[in-house]
Amino acid sequence: MDITVIGRGNIGGGLADLWERAGHRVTRLGRGGGDAGASEAVLLAVPGTAVAAALSSVTGLAGKMVLDATNLYGGARPPAGFSSNAEYVESVTGGSTAKAFNTNFASLFGQIADTRVRPSNLWCGDDETQGIVGQLSLDAGYDAVRLGDLSMAATQEGLAGTMFAIAQSGLGQFVYRMAAPEQL
Repeated sequence: MDITVIGRGNIGGGLADLWERAGHRVTRLGRGGGDAGASEAVLLAVPGTAVAAALSSVTGLAGKMVLDATNLYGGARPPAGFSSNAEYVESVTGGSTAKAFNTNFASLFGQIADTRVRPSNLWCGDDETQGIVGQLSLDAGYDAVRLGDLSMAATQEGLAGTMFAIAQSGLGQFVYRMAAPEQL
């Protein structure tokens, strides 16, 4: 699969590395932007307050499937008129959108392959994104667990803050597994 990753930090760079190892062709874009026109999927992995600037620096996004891995912290809010960054992303690109990979700790990406059971990757989004999110989750070492449609993106963005609070309250960075009892 051809994937464009917007953001070269821990999340974007880490997932790009995992996907390249799984055989995907990954184009990595940083602050200078670039073209996503040849991509089948786009990962947006920039600071949550930099979404508008990041999207405006990339061409070829019209109609593209975007996986939004951004988070908002410290009282930051999504752009005016939107309940989540993911809904804003969908309005800009006009393509199917999912909120994904925003509740996983990037520093643990290198250890995912060594886990006893595959950890989960929470996501929500348009039905059309399910196959791509599922495949890219597996290729990064995770099982995709759907939270609902894109209207759940604000809830998922809030959950990221909960995950970080748990980590800071003594557990440290962690992976999680959500599964039906028969899968345990």
